[in-house]
Amino acid sequence: MADKKNRNGEFWELALERAHLGVWDWDLASGDCFYSAMWSQMLGYGEGELVEASDLWLQLTHPDDRERAVASGERHIAGLTDSIETELRLKHKSGHWVWVLDRGGVVERDAEGRPLRLMGVQTDITKQKQAEAQLEQVNFRLALAASGTGIWHHDLAARKSYWDQRTREIFGLVAETDEVSQDLWHSYLHPDDRADAERAHLAPLQTQKVVAVQYRIIKRDGEIRHVESLIRLIADAQSSGQILGTVRDITEAKQREQELAHAAHHDALTGLLNRAAFDRLLAEHIATARPLAIFYVDLDYFKALNDFAGHAAGDLALKSVAKRIQGCLPPSVHAARLGGDEFALLVPDCDAAQAERLAGAVLAAVRDADLGSTAASRKLAASIGIAFVADENTAVADALACADDACYAAKAAGRNRFAVFSPETTSGSSGLNAARLAADTVDAMEDGRLKLFGQEIHRLGTPLQESRHVEVLARLAGRNGRLIPPGEFIPAAERFGIASRLDRWIIRTALSLHGPALKSGALTLGFNLSAQTLSDPQLWDFVDAVIDETGAPHSGIGFEITETAAVTNFTAAEQFVRKARERRCRVSLDDFGAGMSSFEYLRRFPVDAIKIDGSFIEHIAVSRFDREIVSAISGIARSLGCSVVAEKIEEQDSLDILRDMGVAFGQGFLLHRPEPLQAIVARASAQAALPAGRRA
Repeated sequence: MADKKNRNGEFWELALERAHLGVWDWDLASGDCFYSAMWSQMLGYGEGELVEASDLWLQLTHPDDRERAVASGERHIAGLTDSIETELRLKHKSGHWVWVLDRGGVVERDAEGRPLRLMGVQTDITKQKQAEAQLEQVNFRLALAASGTGIWHHDLAARKSYWDQRTREIFGLVAETDEVSQDLWHSYLHPDDRADAERAHLAPLQTQKVVAVQYRIIKRDGEIRHVESLIRLIADAQSSGQILGTVRDITEAKQREQELAHAAHHDALTGLLNRAAFDRLLAEHIATARPLAIFYVDLDYFKALNDFAGHAAGDLALKSVAKRIQGCLPPSVHAARLGGDEFALLVPDCDAAQAERLAGAVLAAVRDADLGSTAASRKLAASIGIAFVADENTAVADALACADDACYAAKAAGRNRFAVFSPETTSGSSGLNAARLAADTVDAMEDGRLKLFGQEIHRLGTPLQESRHVEVLARLAGRNGRLIPPGEFIPAAERFGIASRLDRWIIRTALSLHGPALKSGALTLGFNLSAQTLSDPQLWDFVDAVIDETGAPHSGIGFEITETAAVTNFTAAEQFVRKARERRCRVSLDDFGAGMSSFEYLRRFPVDAIKIDGSFIEHIAVSRFDREIVSAISGIARSLGCSVVAEKIEEQDSLDILRDMGVAFGQGFLLHRPEPLQAIVARASAQAALPAGRRA
């Protein structure tokens, strides 16, 4: 082994040569820079072929690396780094680039510590860089393969295109080589996307940025696929460069995107537009100021079907209805499911005649809907409200509300029909607000929101607990839970023809629930009858059938008729009273004294009791006139053998006056505040069950 004495300059020069290290020596004071023969040889130059210059290395450095290389030296000279270390490319004599690792540092300083001389070595790392590039390419291709991405490039000078295997698979091209004809790609483009796709593939010629584009292709078997390409120009000083791109099949992602977009605007069950999408579409159409019609379609009897056959059958019915409705509509009409069993139609440029024809088609479509075997015995119908809109300032909510009101009118008029909104019919209780209330009353009979209450009629001079007669009332529970008094919904029921149905519901429900209490004699029940009910020729057939079913005796039932009801059909009222007396049912004349013909009816109808109109009772303590009227009515009733009932007694003074006026032939008074009927019956039954001596 050589000792220290033999390690001279020649020794180190040989070591550098064997290590293929090029040495540079830079004198900062003179600016001269020495390059070793190995450094020149590393770049393919022989001795003396390179002209010595301080910036020779910089002249040979790749333009993209110069700034980084200079900055590395300047940071070290400024004392910011311990040494120079950077990778850069130097141009070989043959024209290719050689990657080198440049390392060095300050080797001499002046008395003040300022750098005077730098030395360093450069190592050829081209093979290492190539290996790294190959590894990176492998990793890149593995990543591409995992993502299903293909690679293609187009040589601008040679006008040749090359597709890798994955690209060919995406396009469905069967070929053994990468090279393809330059016009092959154009033949796959979807006609609607061709111009945009071709424009995007030329864009890299004007920018250094990556261009992204999505378009459709049509494969040779006719299948349409969505693809995405990322494209970039790779510049080359020796040629026109190449356009390099990736291609990825995004058909499934596009389908998911479209499904999400569809779900955002459509009802999941029926496939029709949802409420939000319909509102947006309606707003757009209203803004055009072109005339249009809005149909509000509410299914009839759907709740009963749902309760009978279950939610699955209900969903099947809704899908069938939606399909039937959609099938009868012109292409220009938009259909939506607003929620539950409510649908809406937007009909552009629609006049009254067209609306009528379309409404008829929709009604037929609903009736013909397939309800499935589970609900085959049920039926469906629809009530349709139609509103015409031509004012561009109309709010969406107002337009729908008009159609909704008309729908309630159709429902209240008997269902399975349509009604057209008219502003003239919306004021007061006689308008569509009443129609809405009437329709809600019908729904309440089916969904349990119609409640039975009662008012006890007490005999003067007997304990309150021994009351035996109760007037049955109905209270409508609104959808918000508020109890709606009869003064609001009964007039609406009479106006829209459902009063008879309401009376029948009250009679059947009360007798079905409390028939045993009536049979035991614990109490009797009285029912108010509307003019429609009095005119019903099938009324007594219905009452007799309910009595047979429930076991309630005729004698435990009473009916009240008003002058208003009687005057509507006097003959029917007279026949009703006659049949009631034959069955030993009690009959009362309600609101007596309020009309001009009260005494005429009293003469014609053999009634059991007279109920004095409350307007004569509520001020009896302060009104001598009212006291005289009540006294006269009581005297007439006494002579006819009728009981007298007073209502609207809210003050003790009024009760005391009536008690003083009364004589022992059955006068009584009506407790002002109603209670739930079930509670009254339970109390009466418990009282009746006690021995006579223990009754309160």
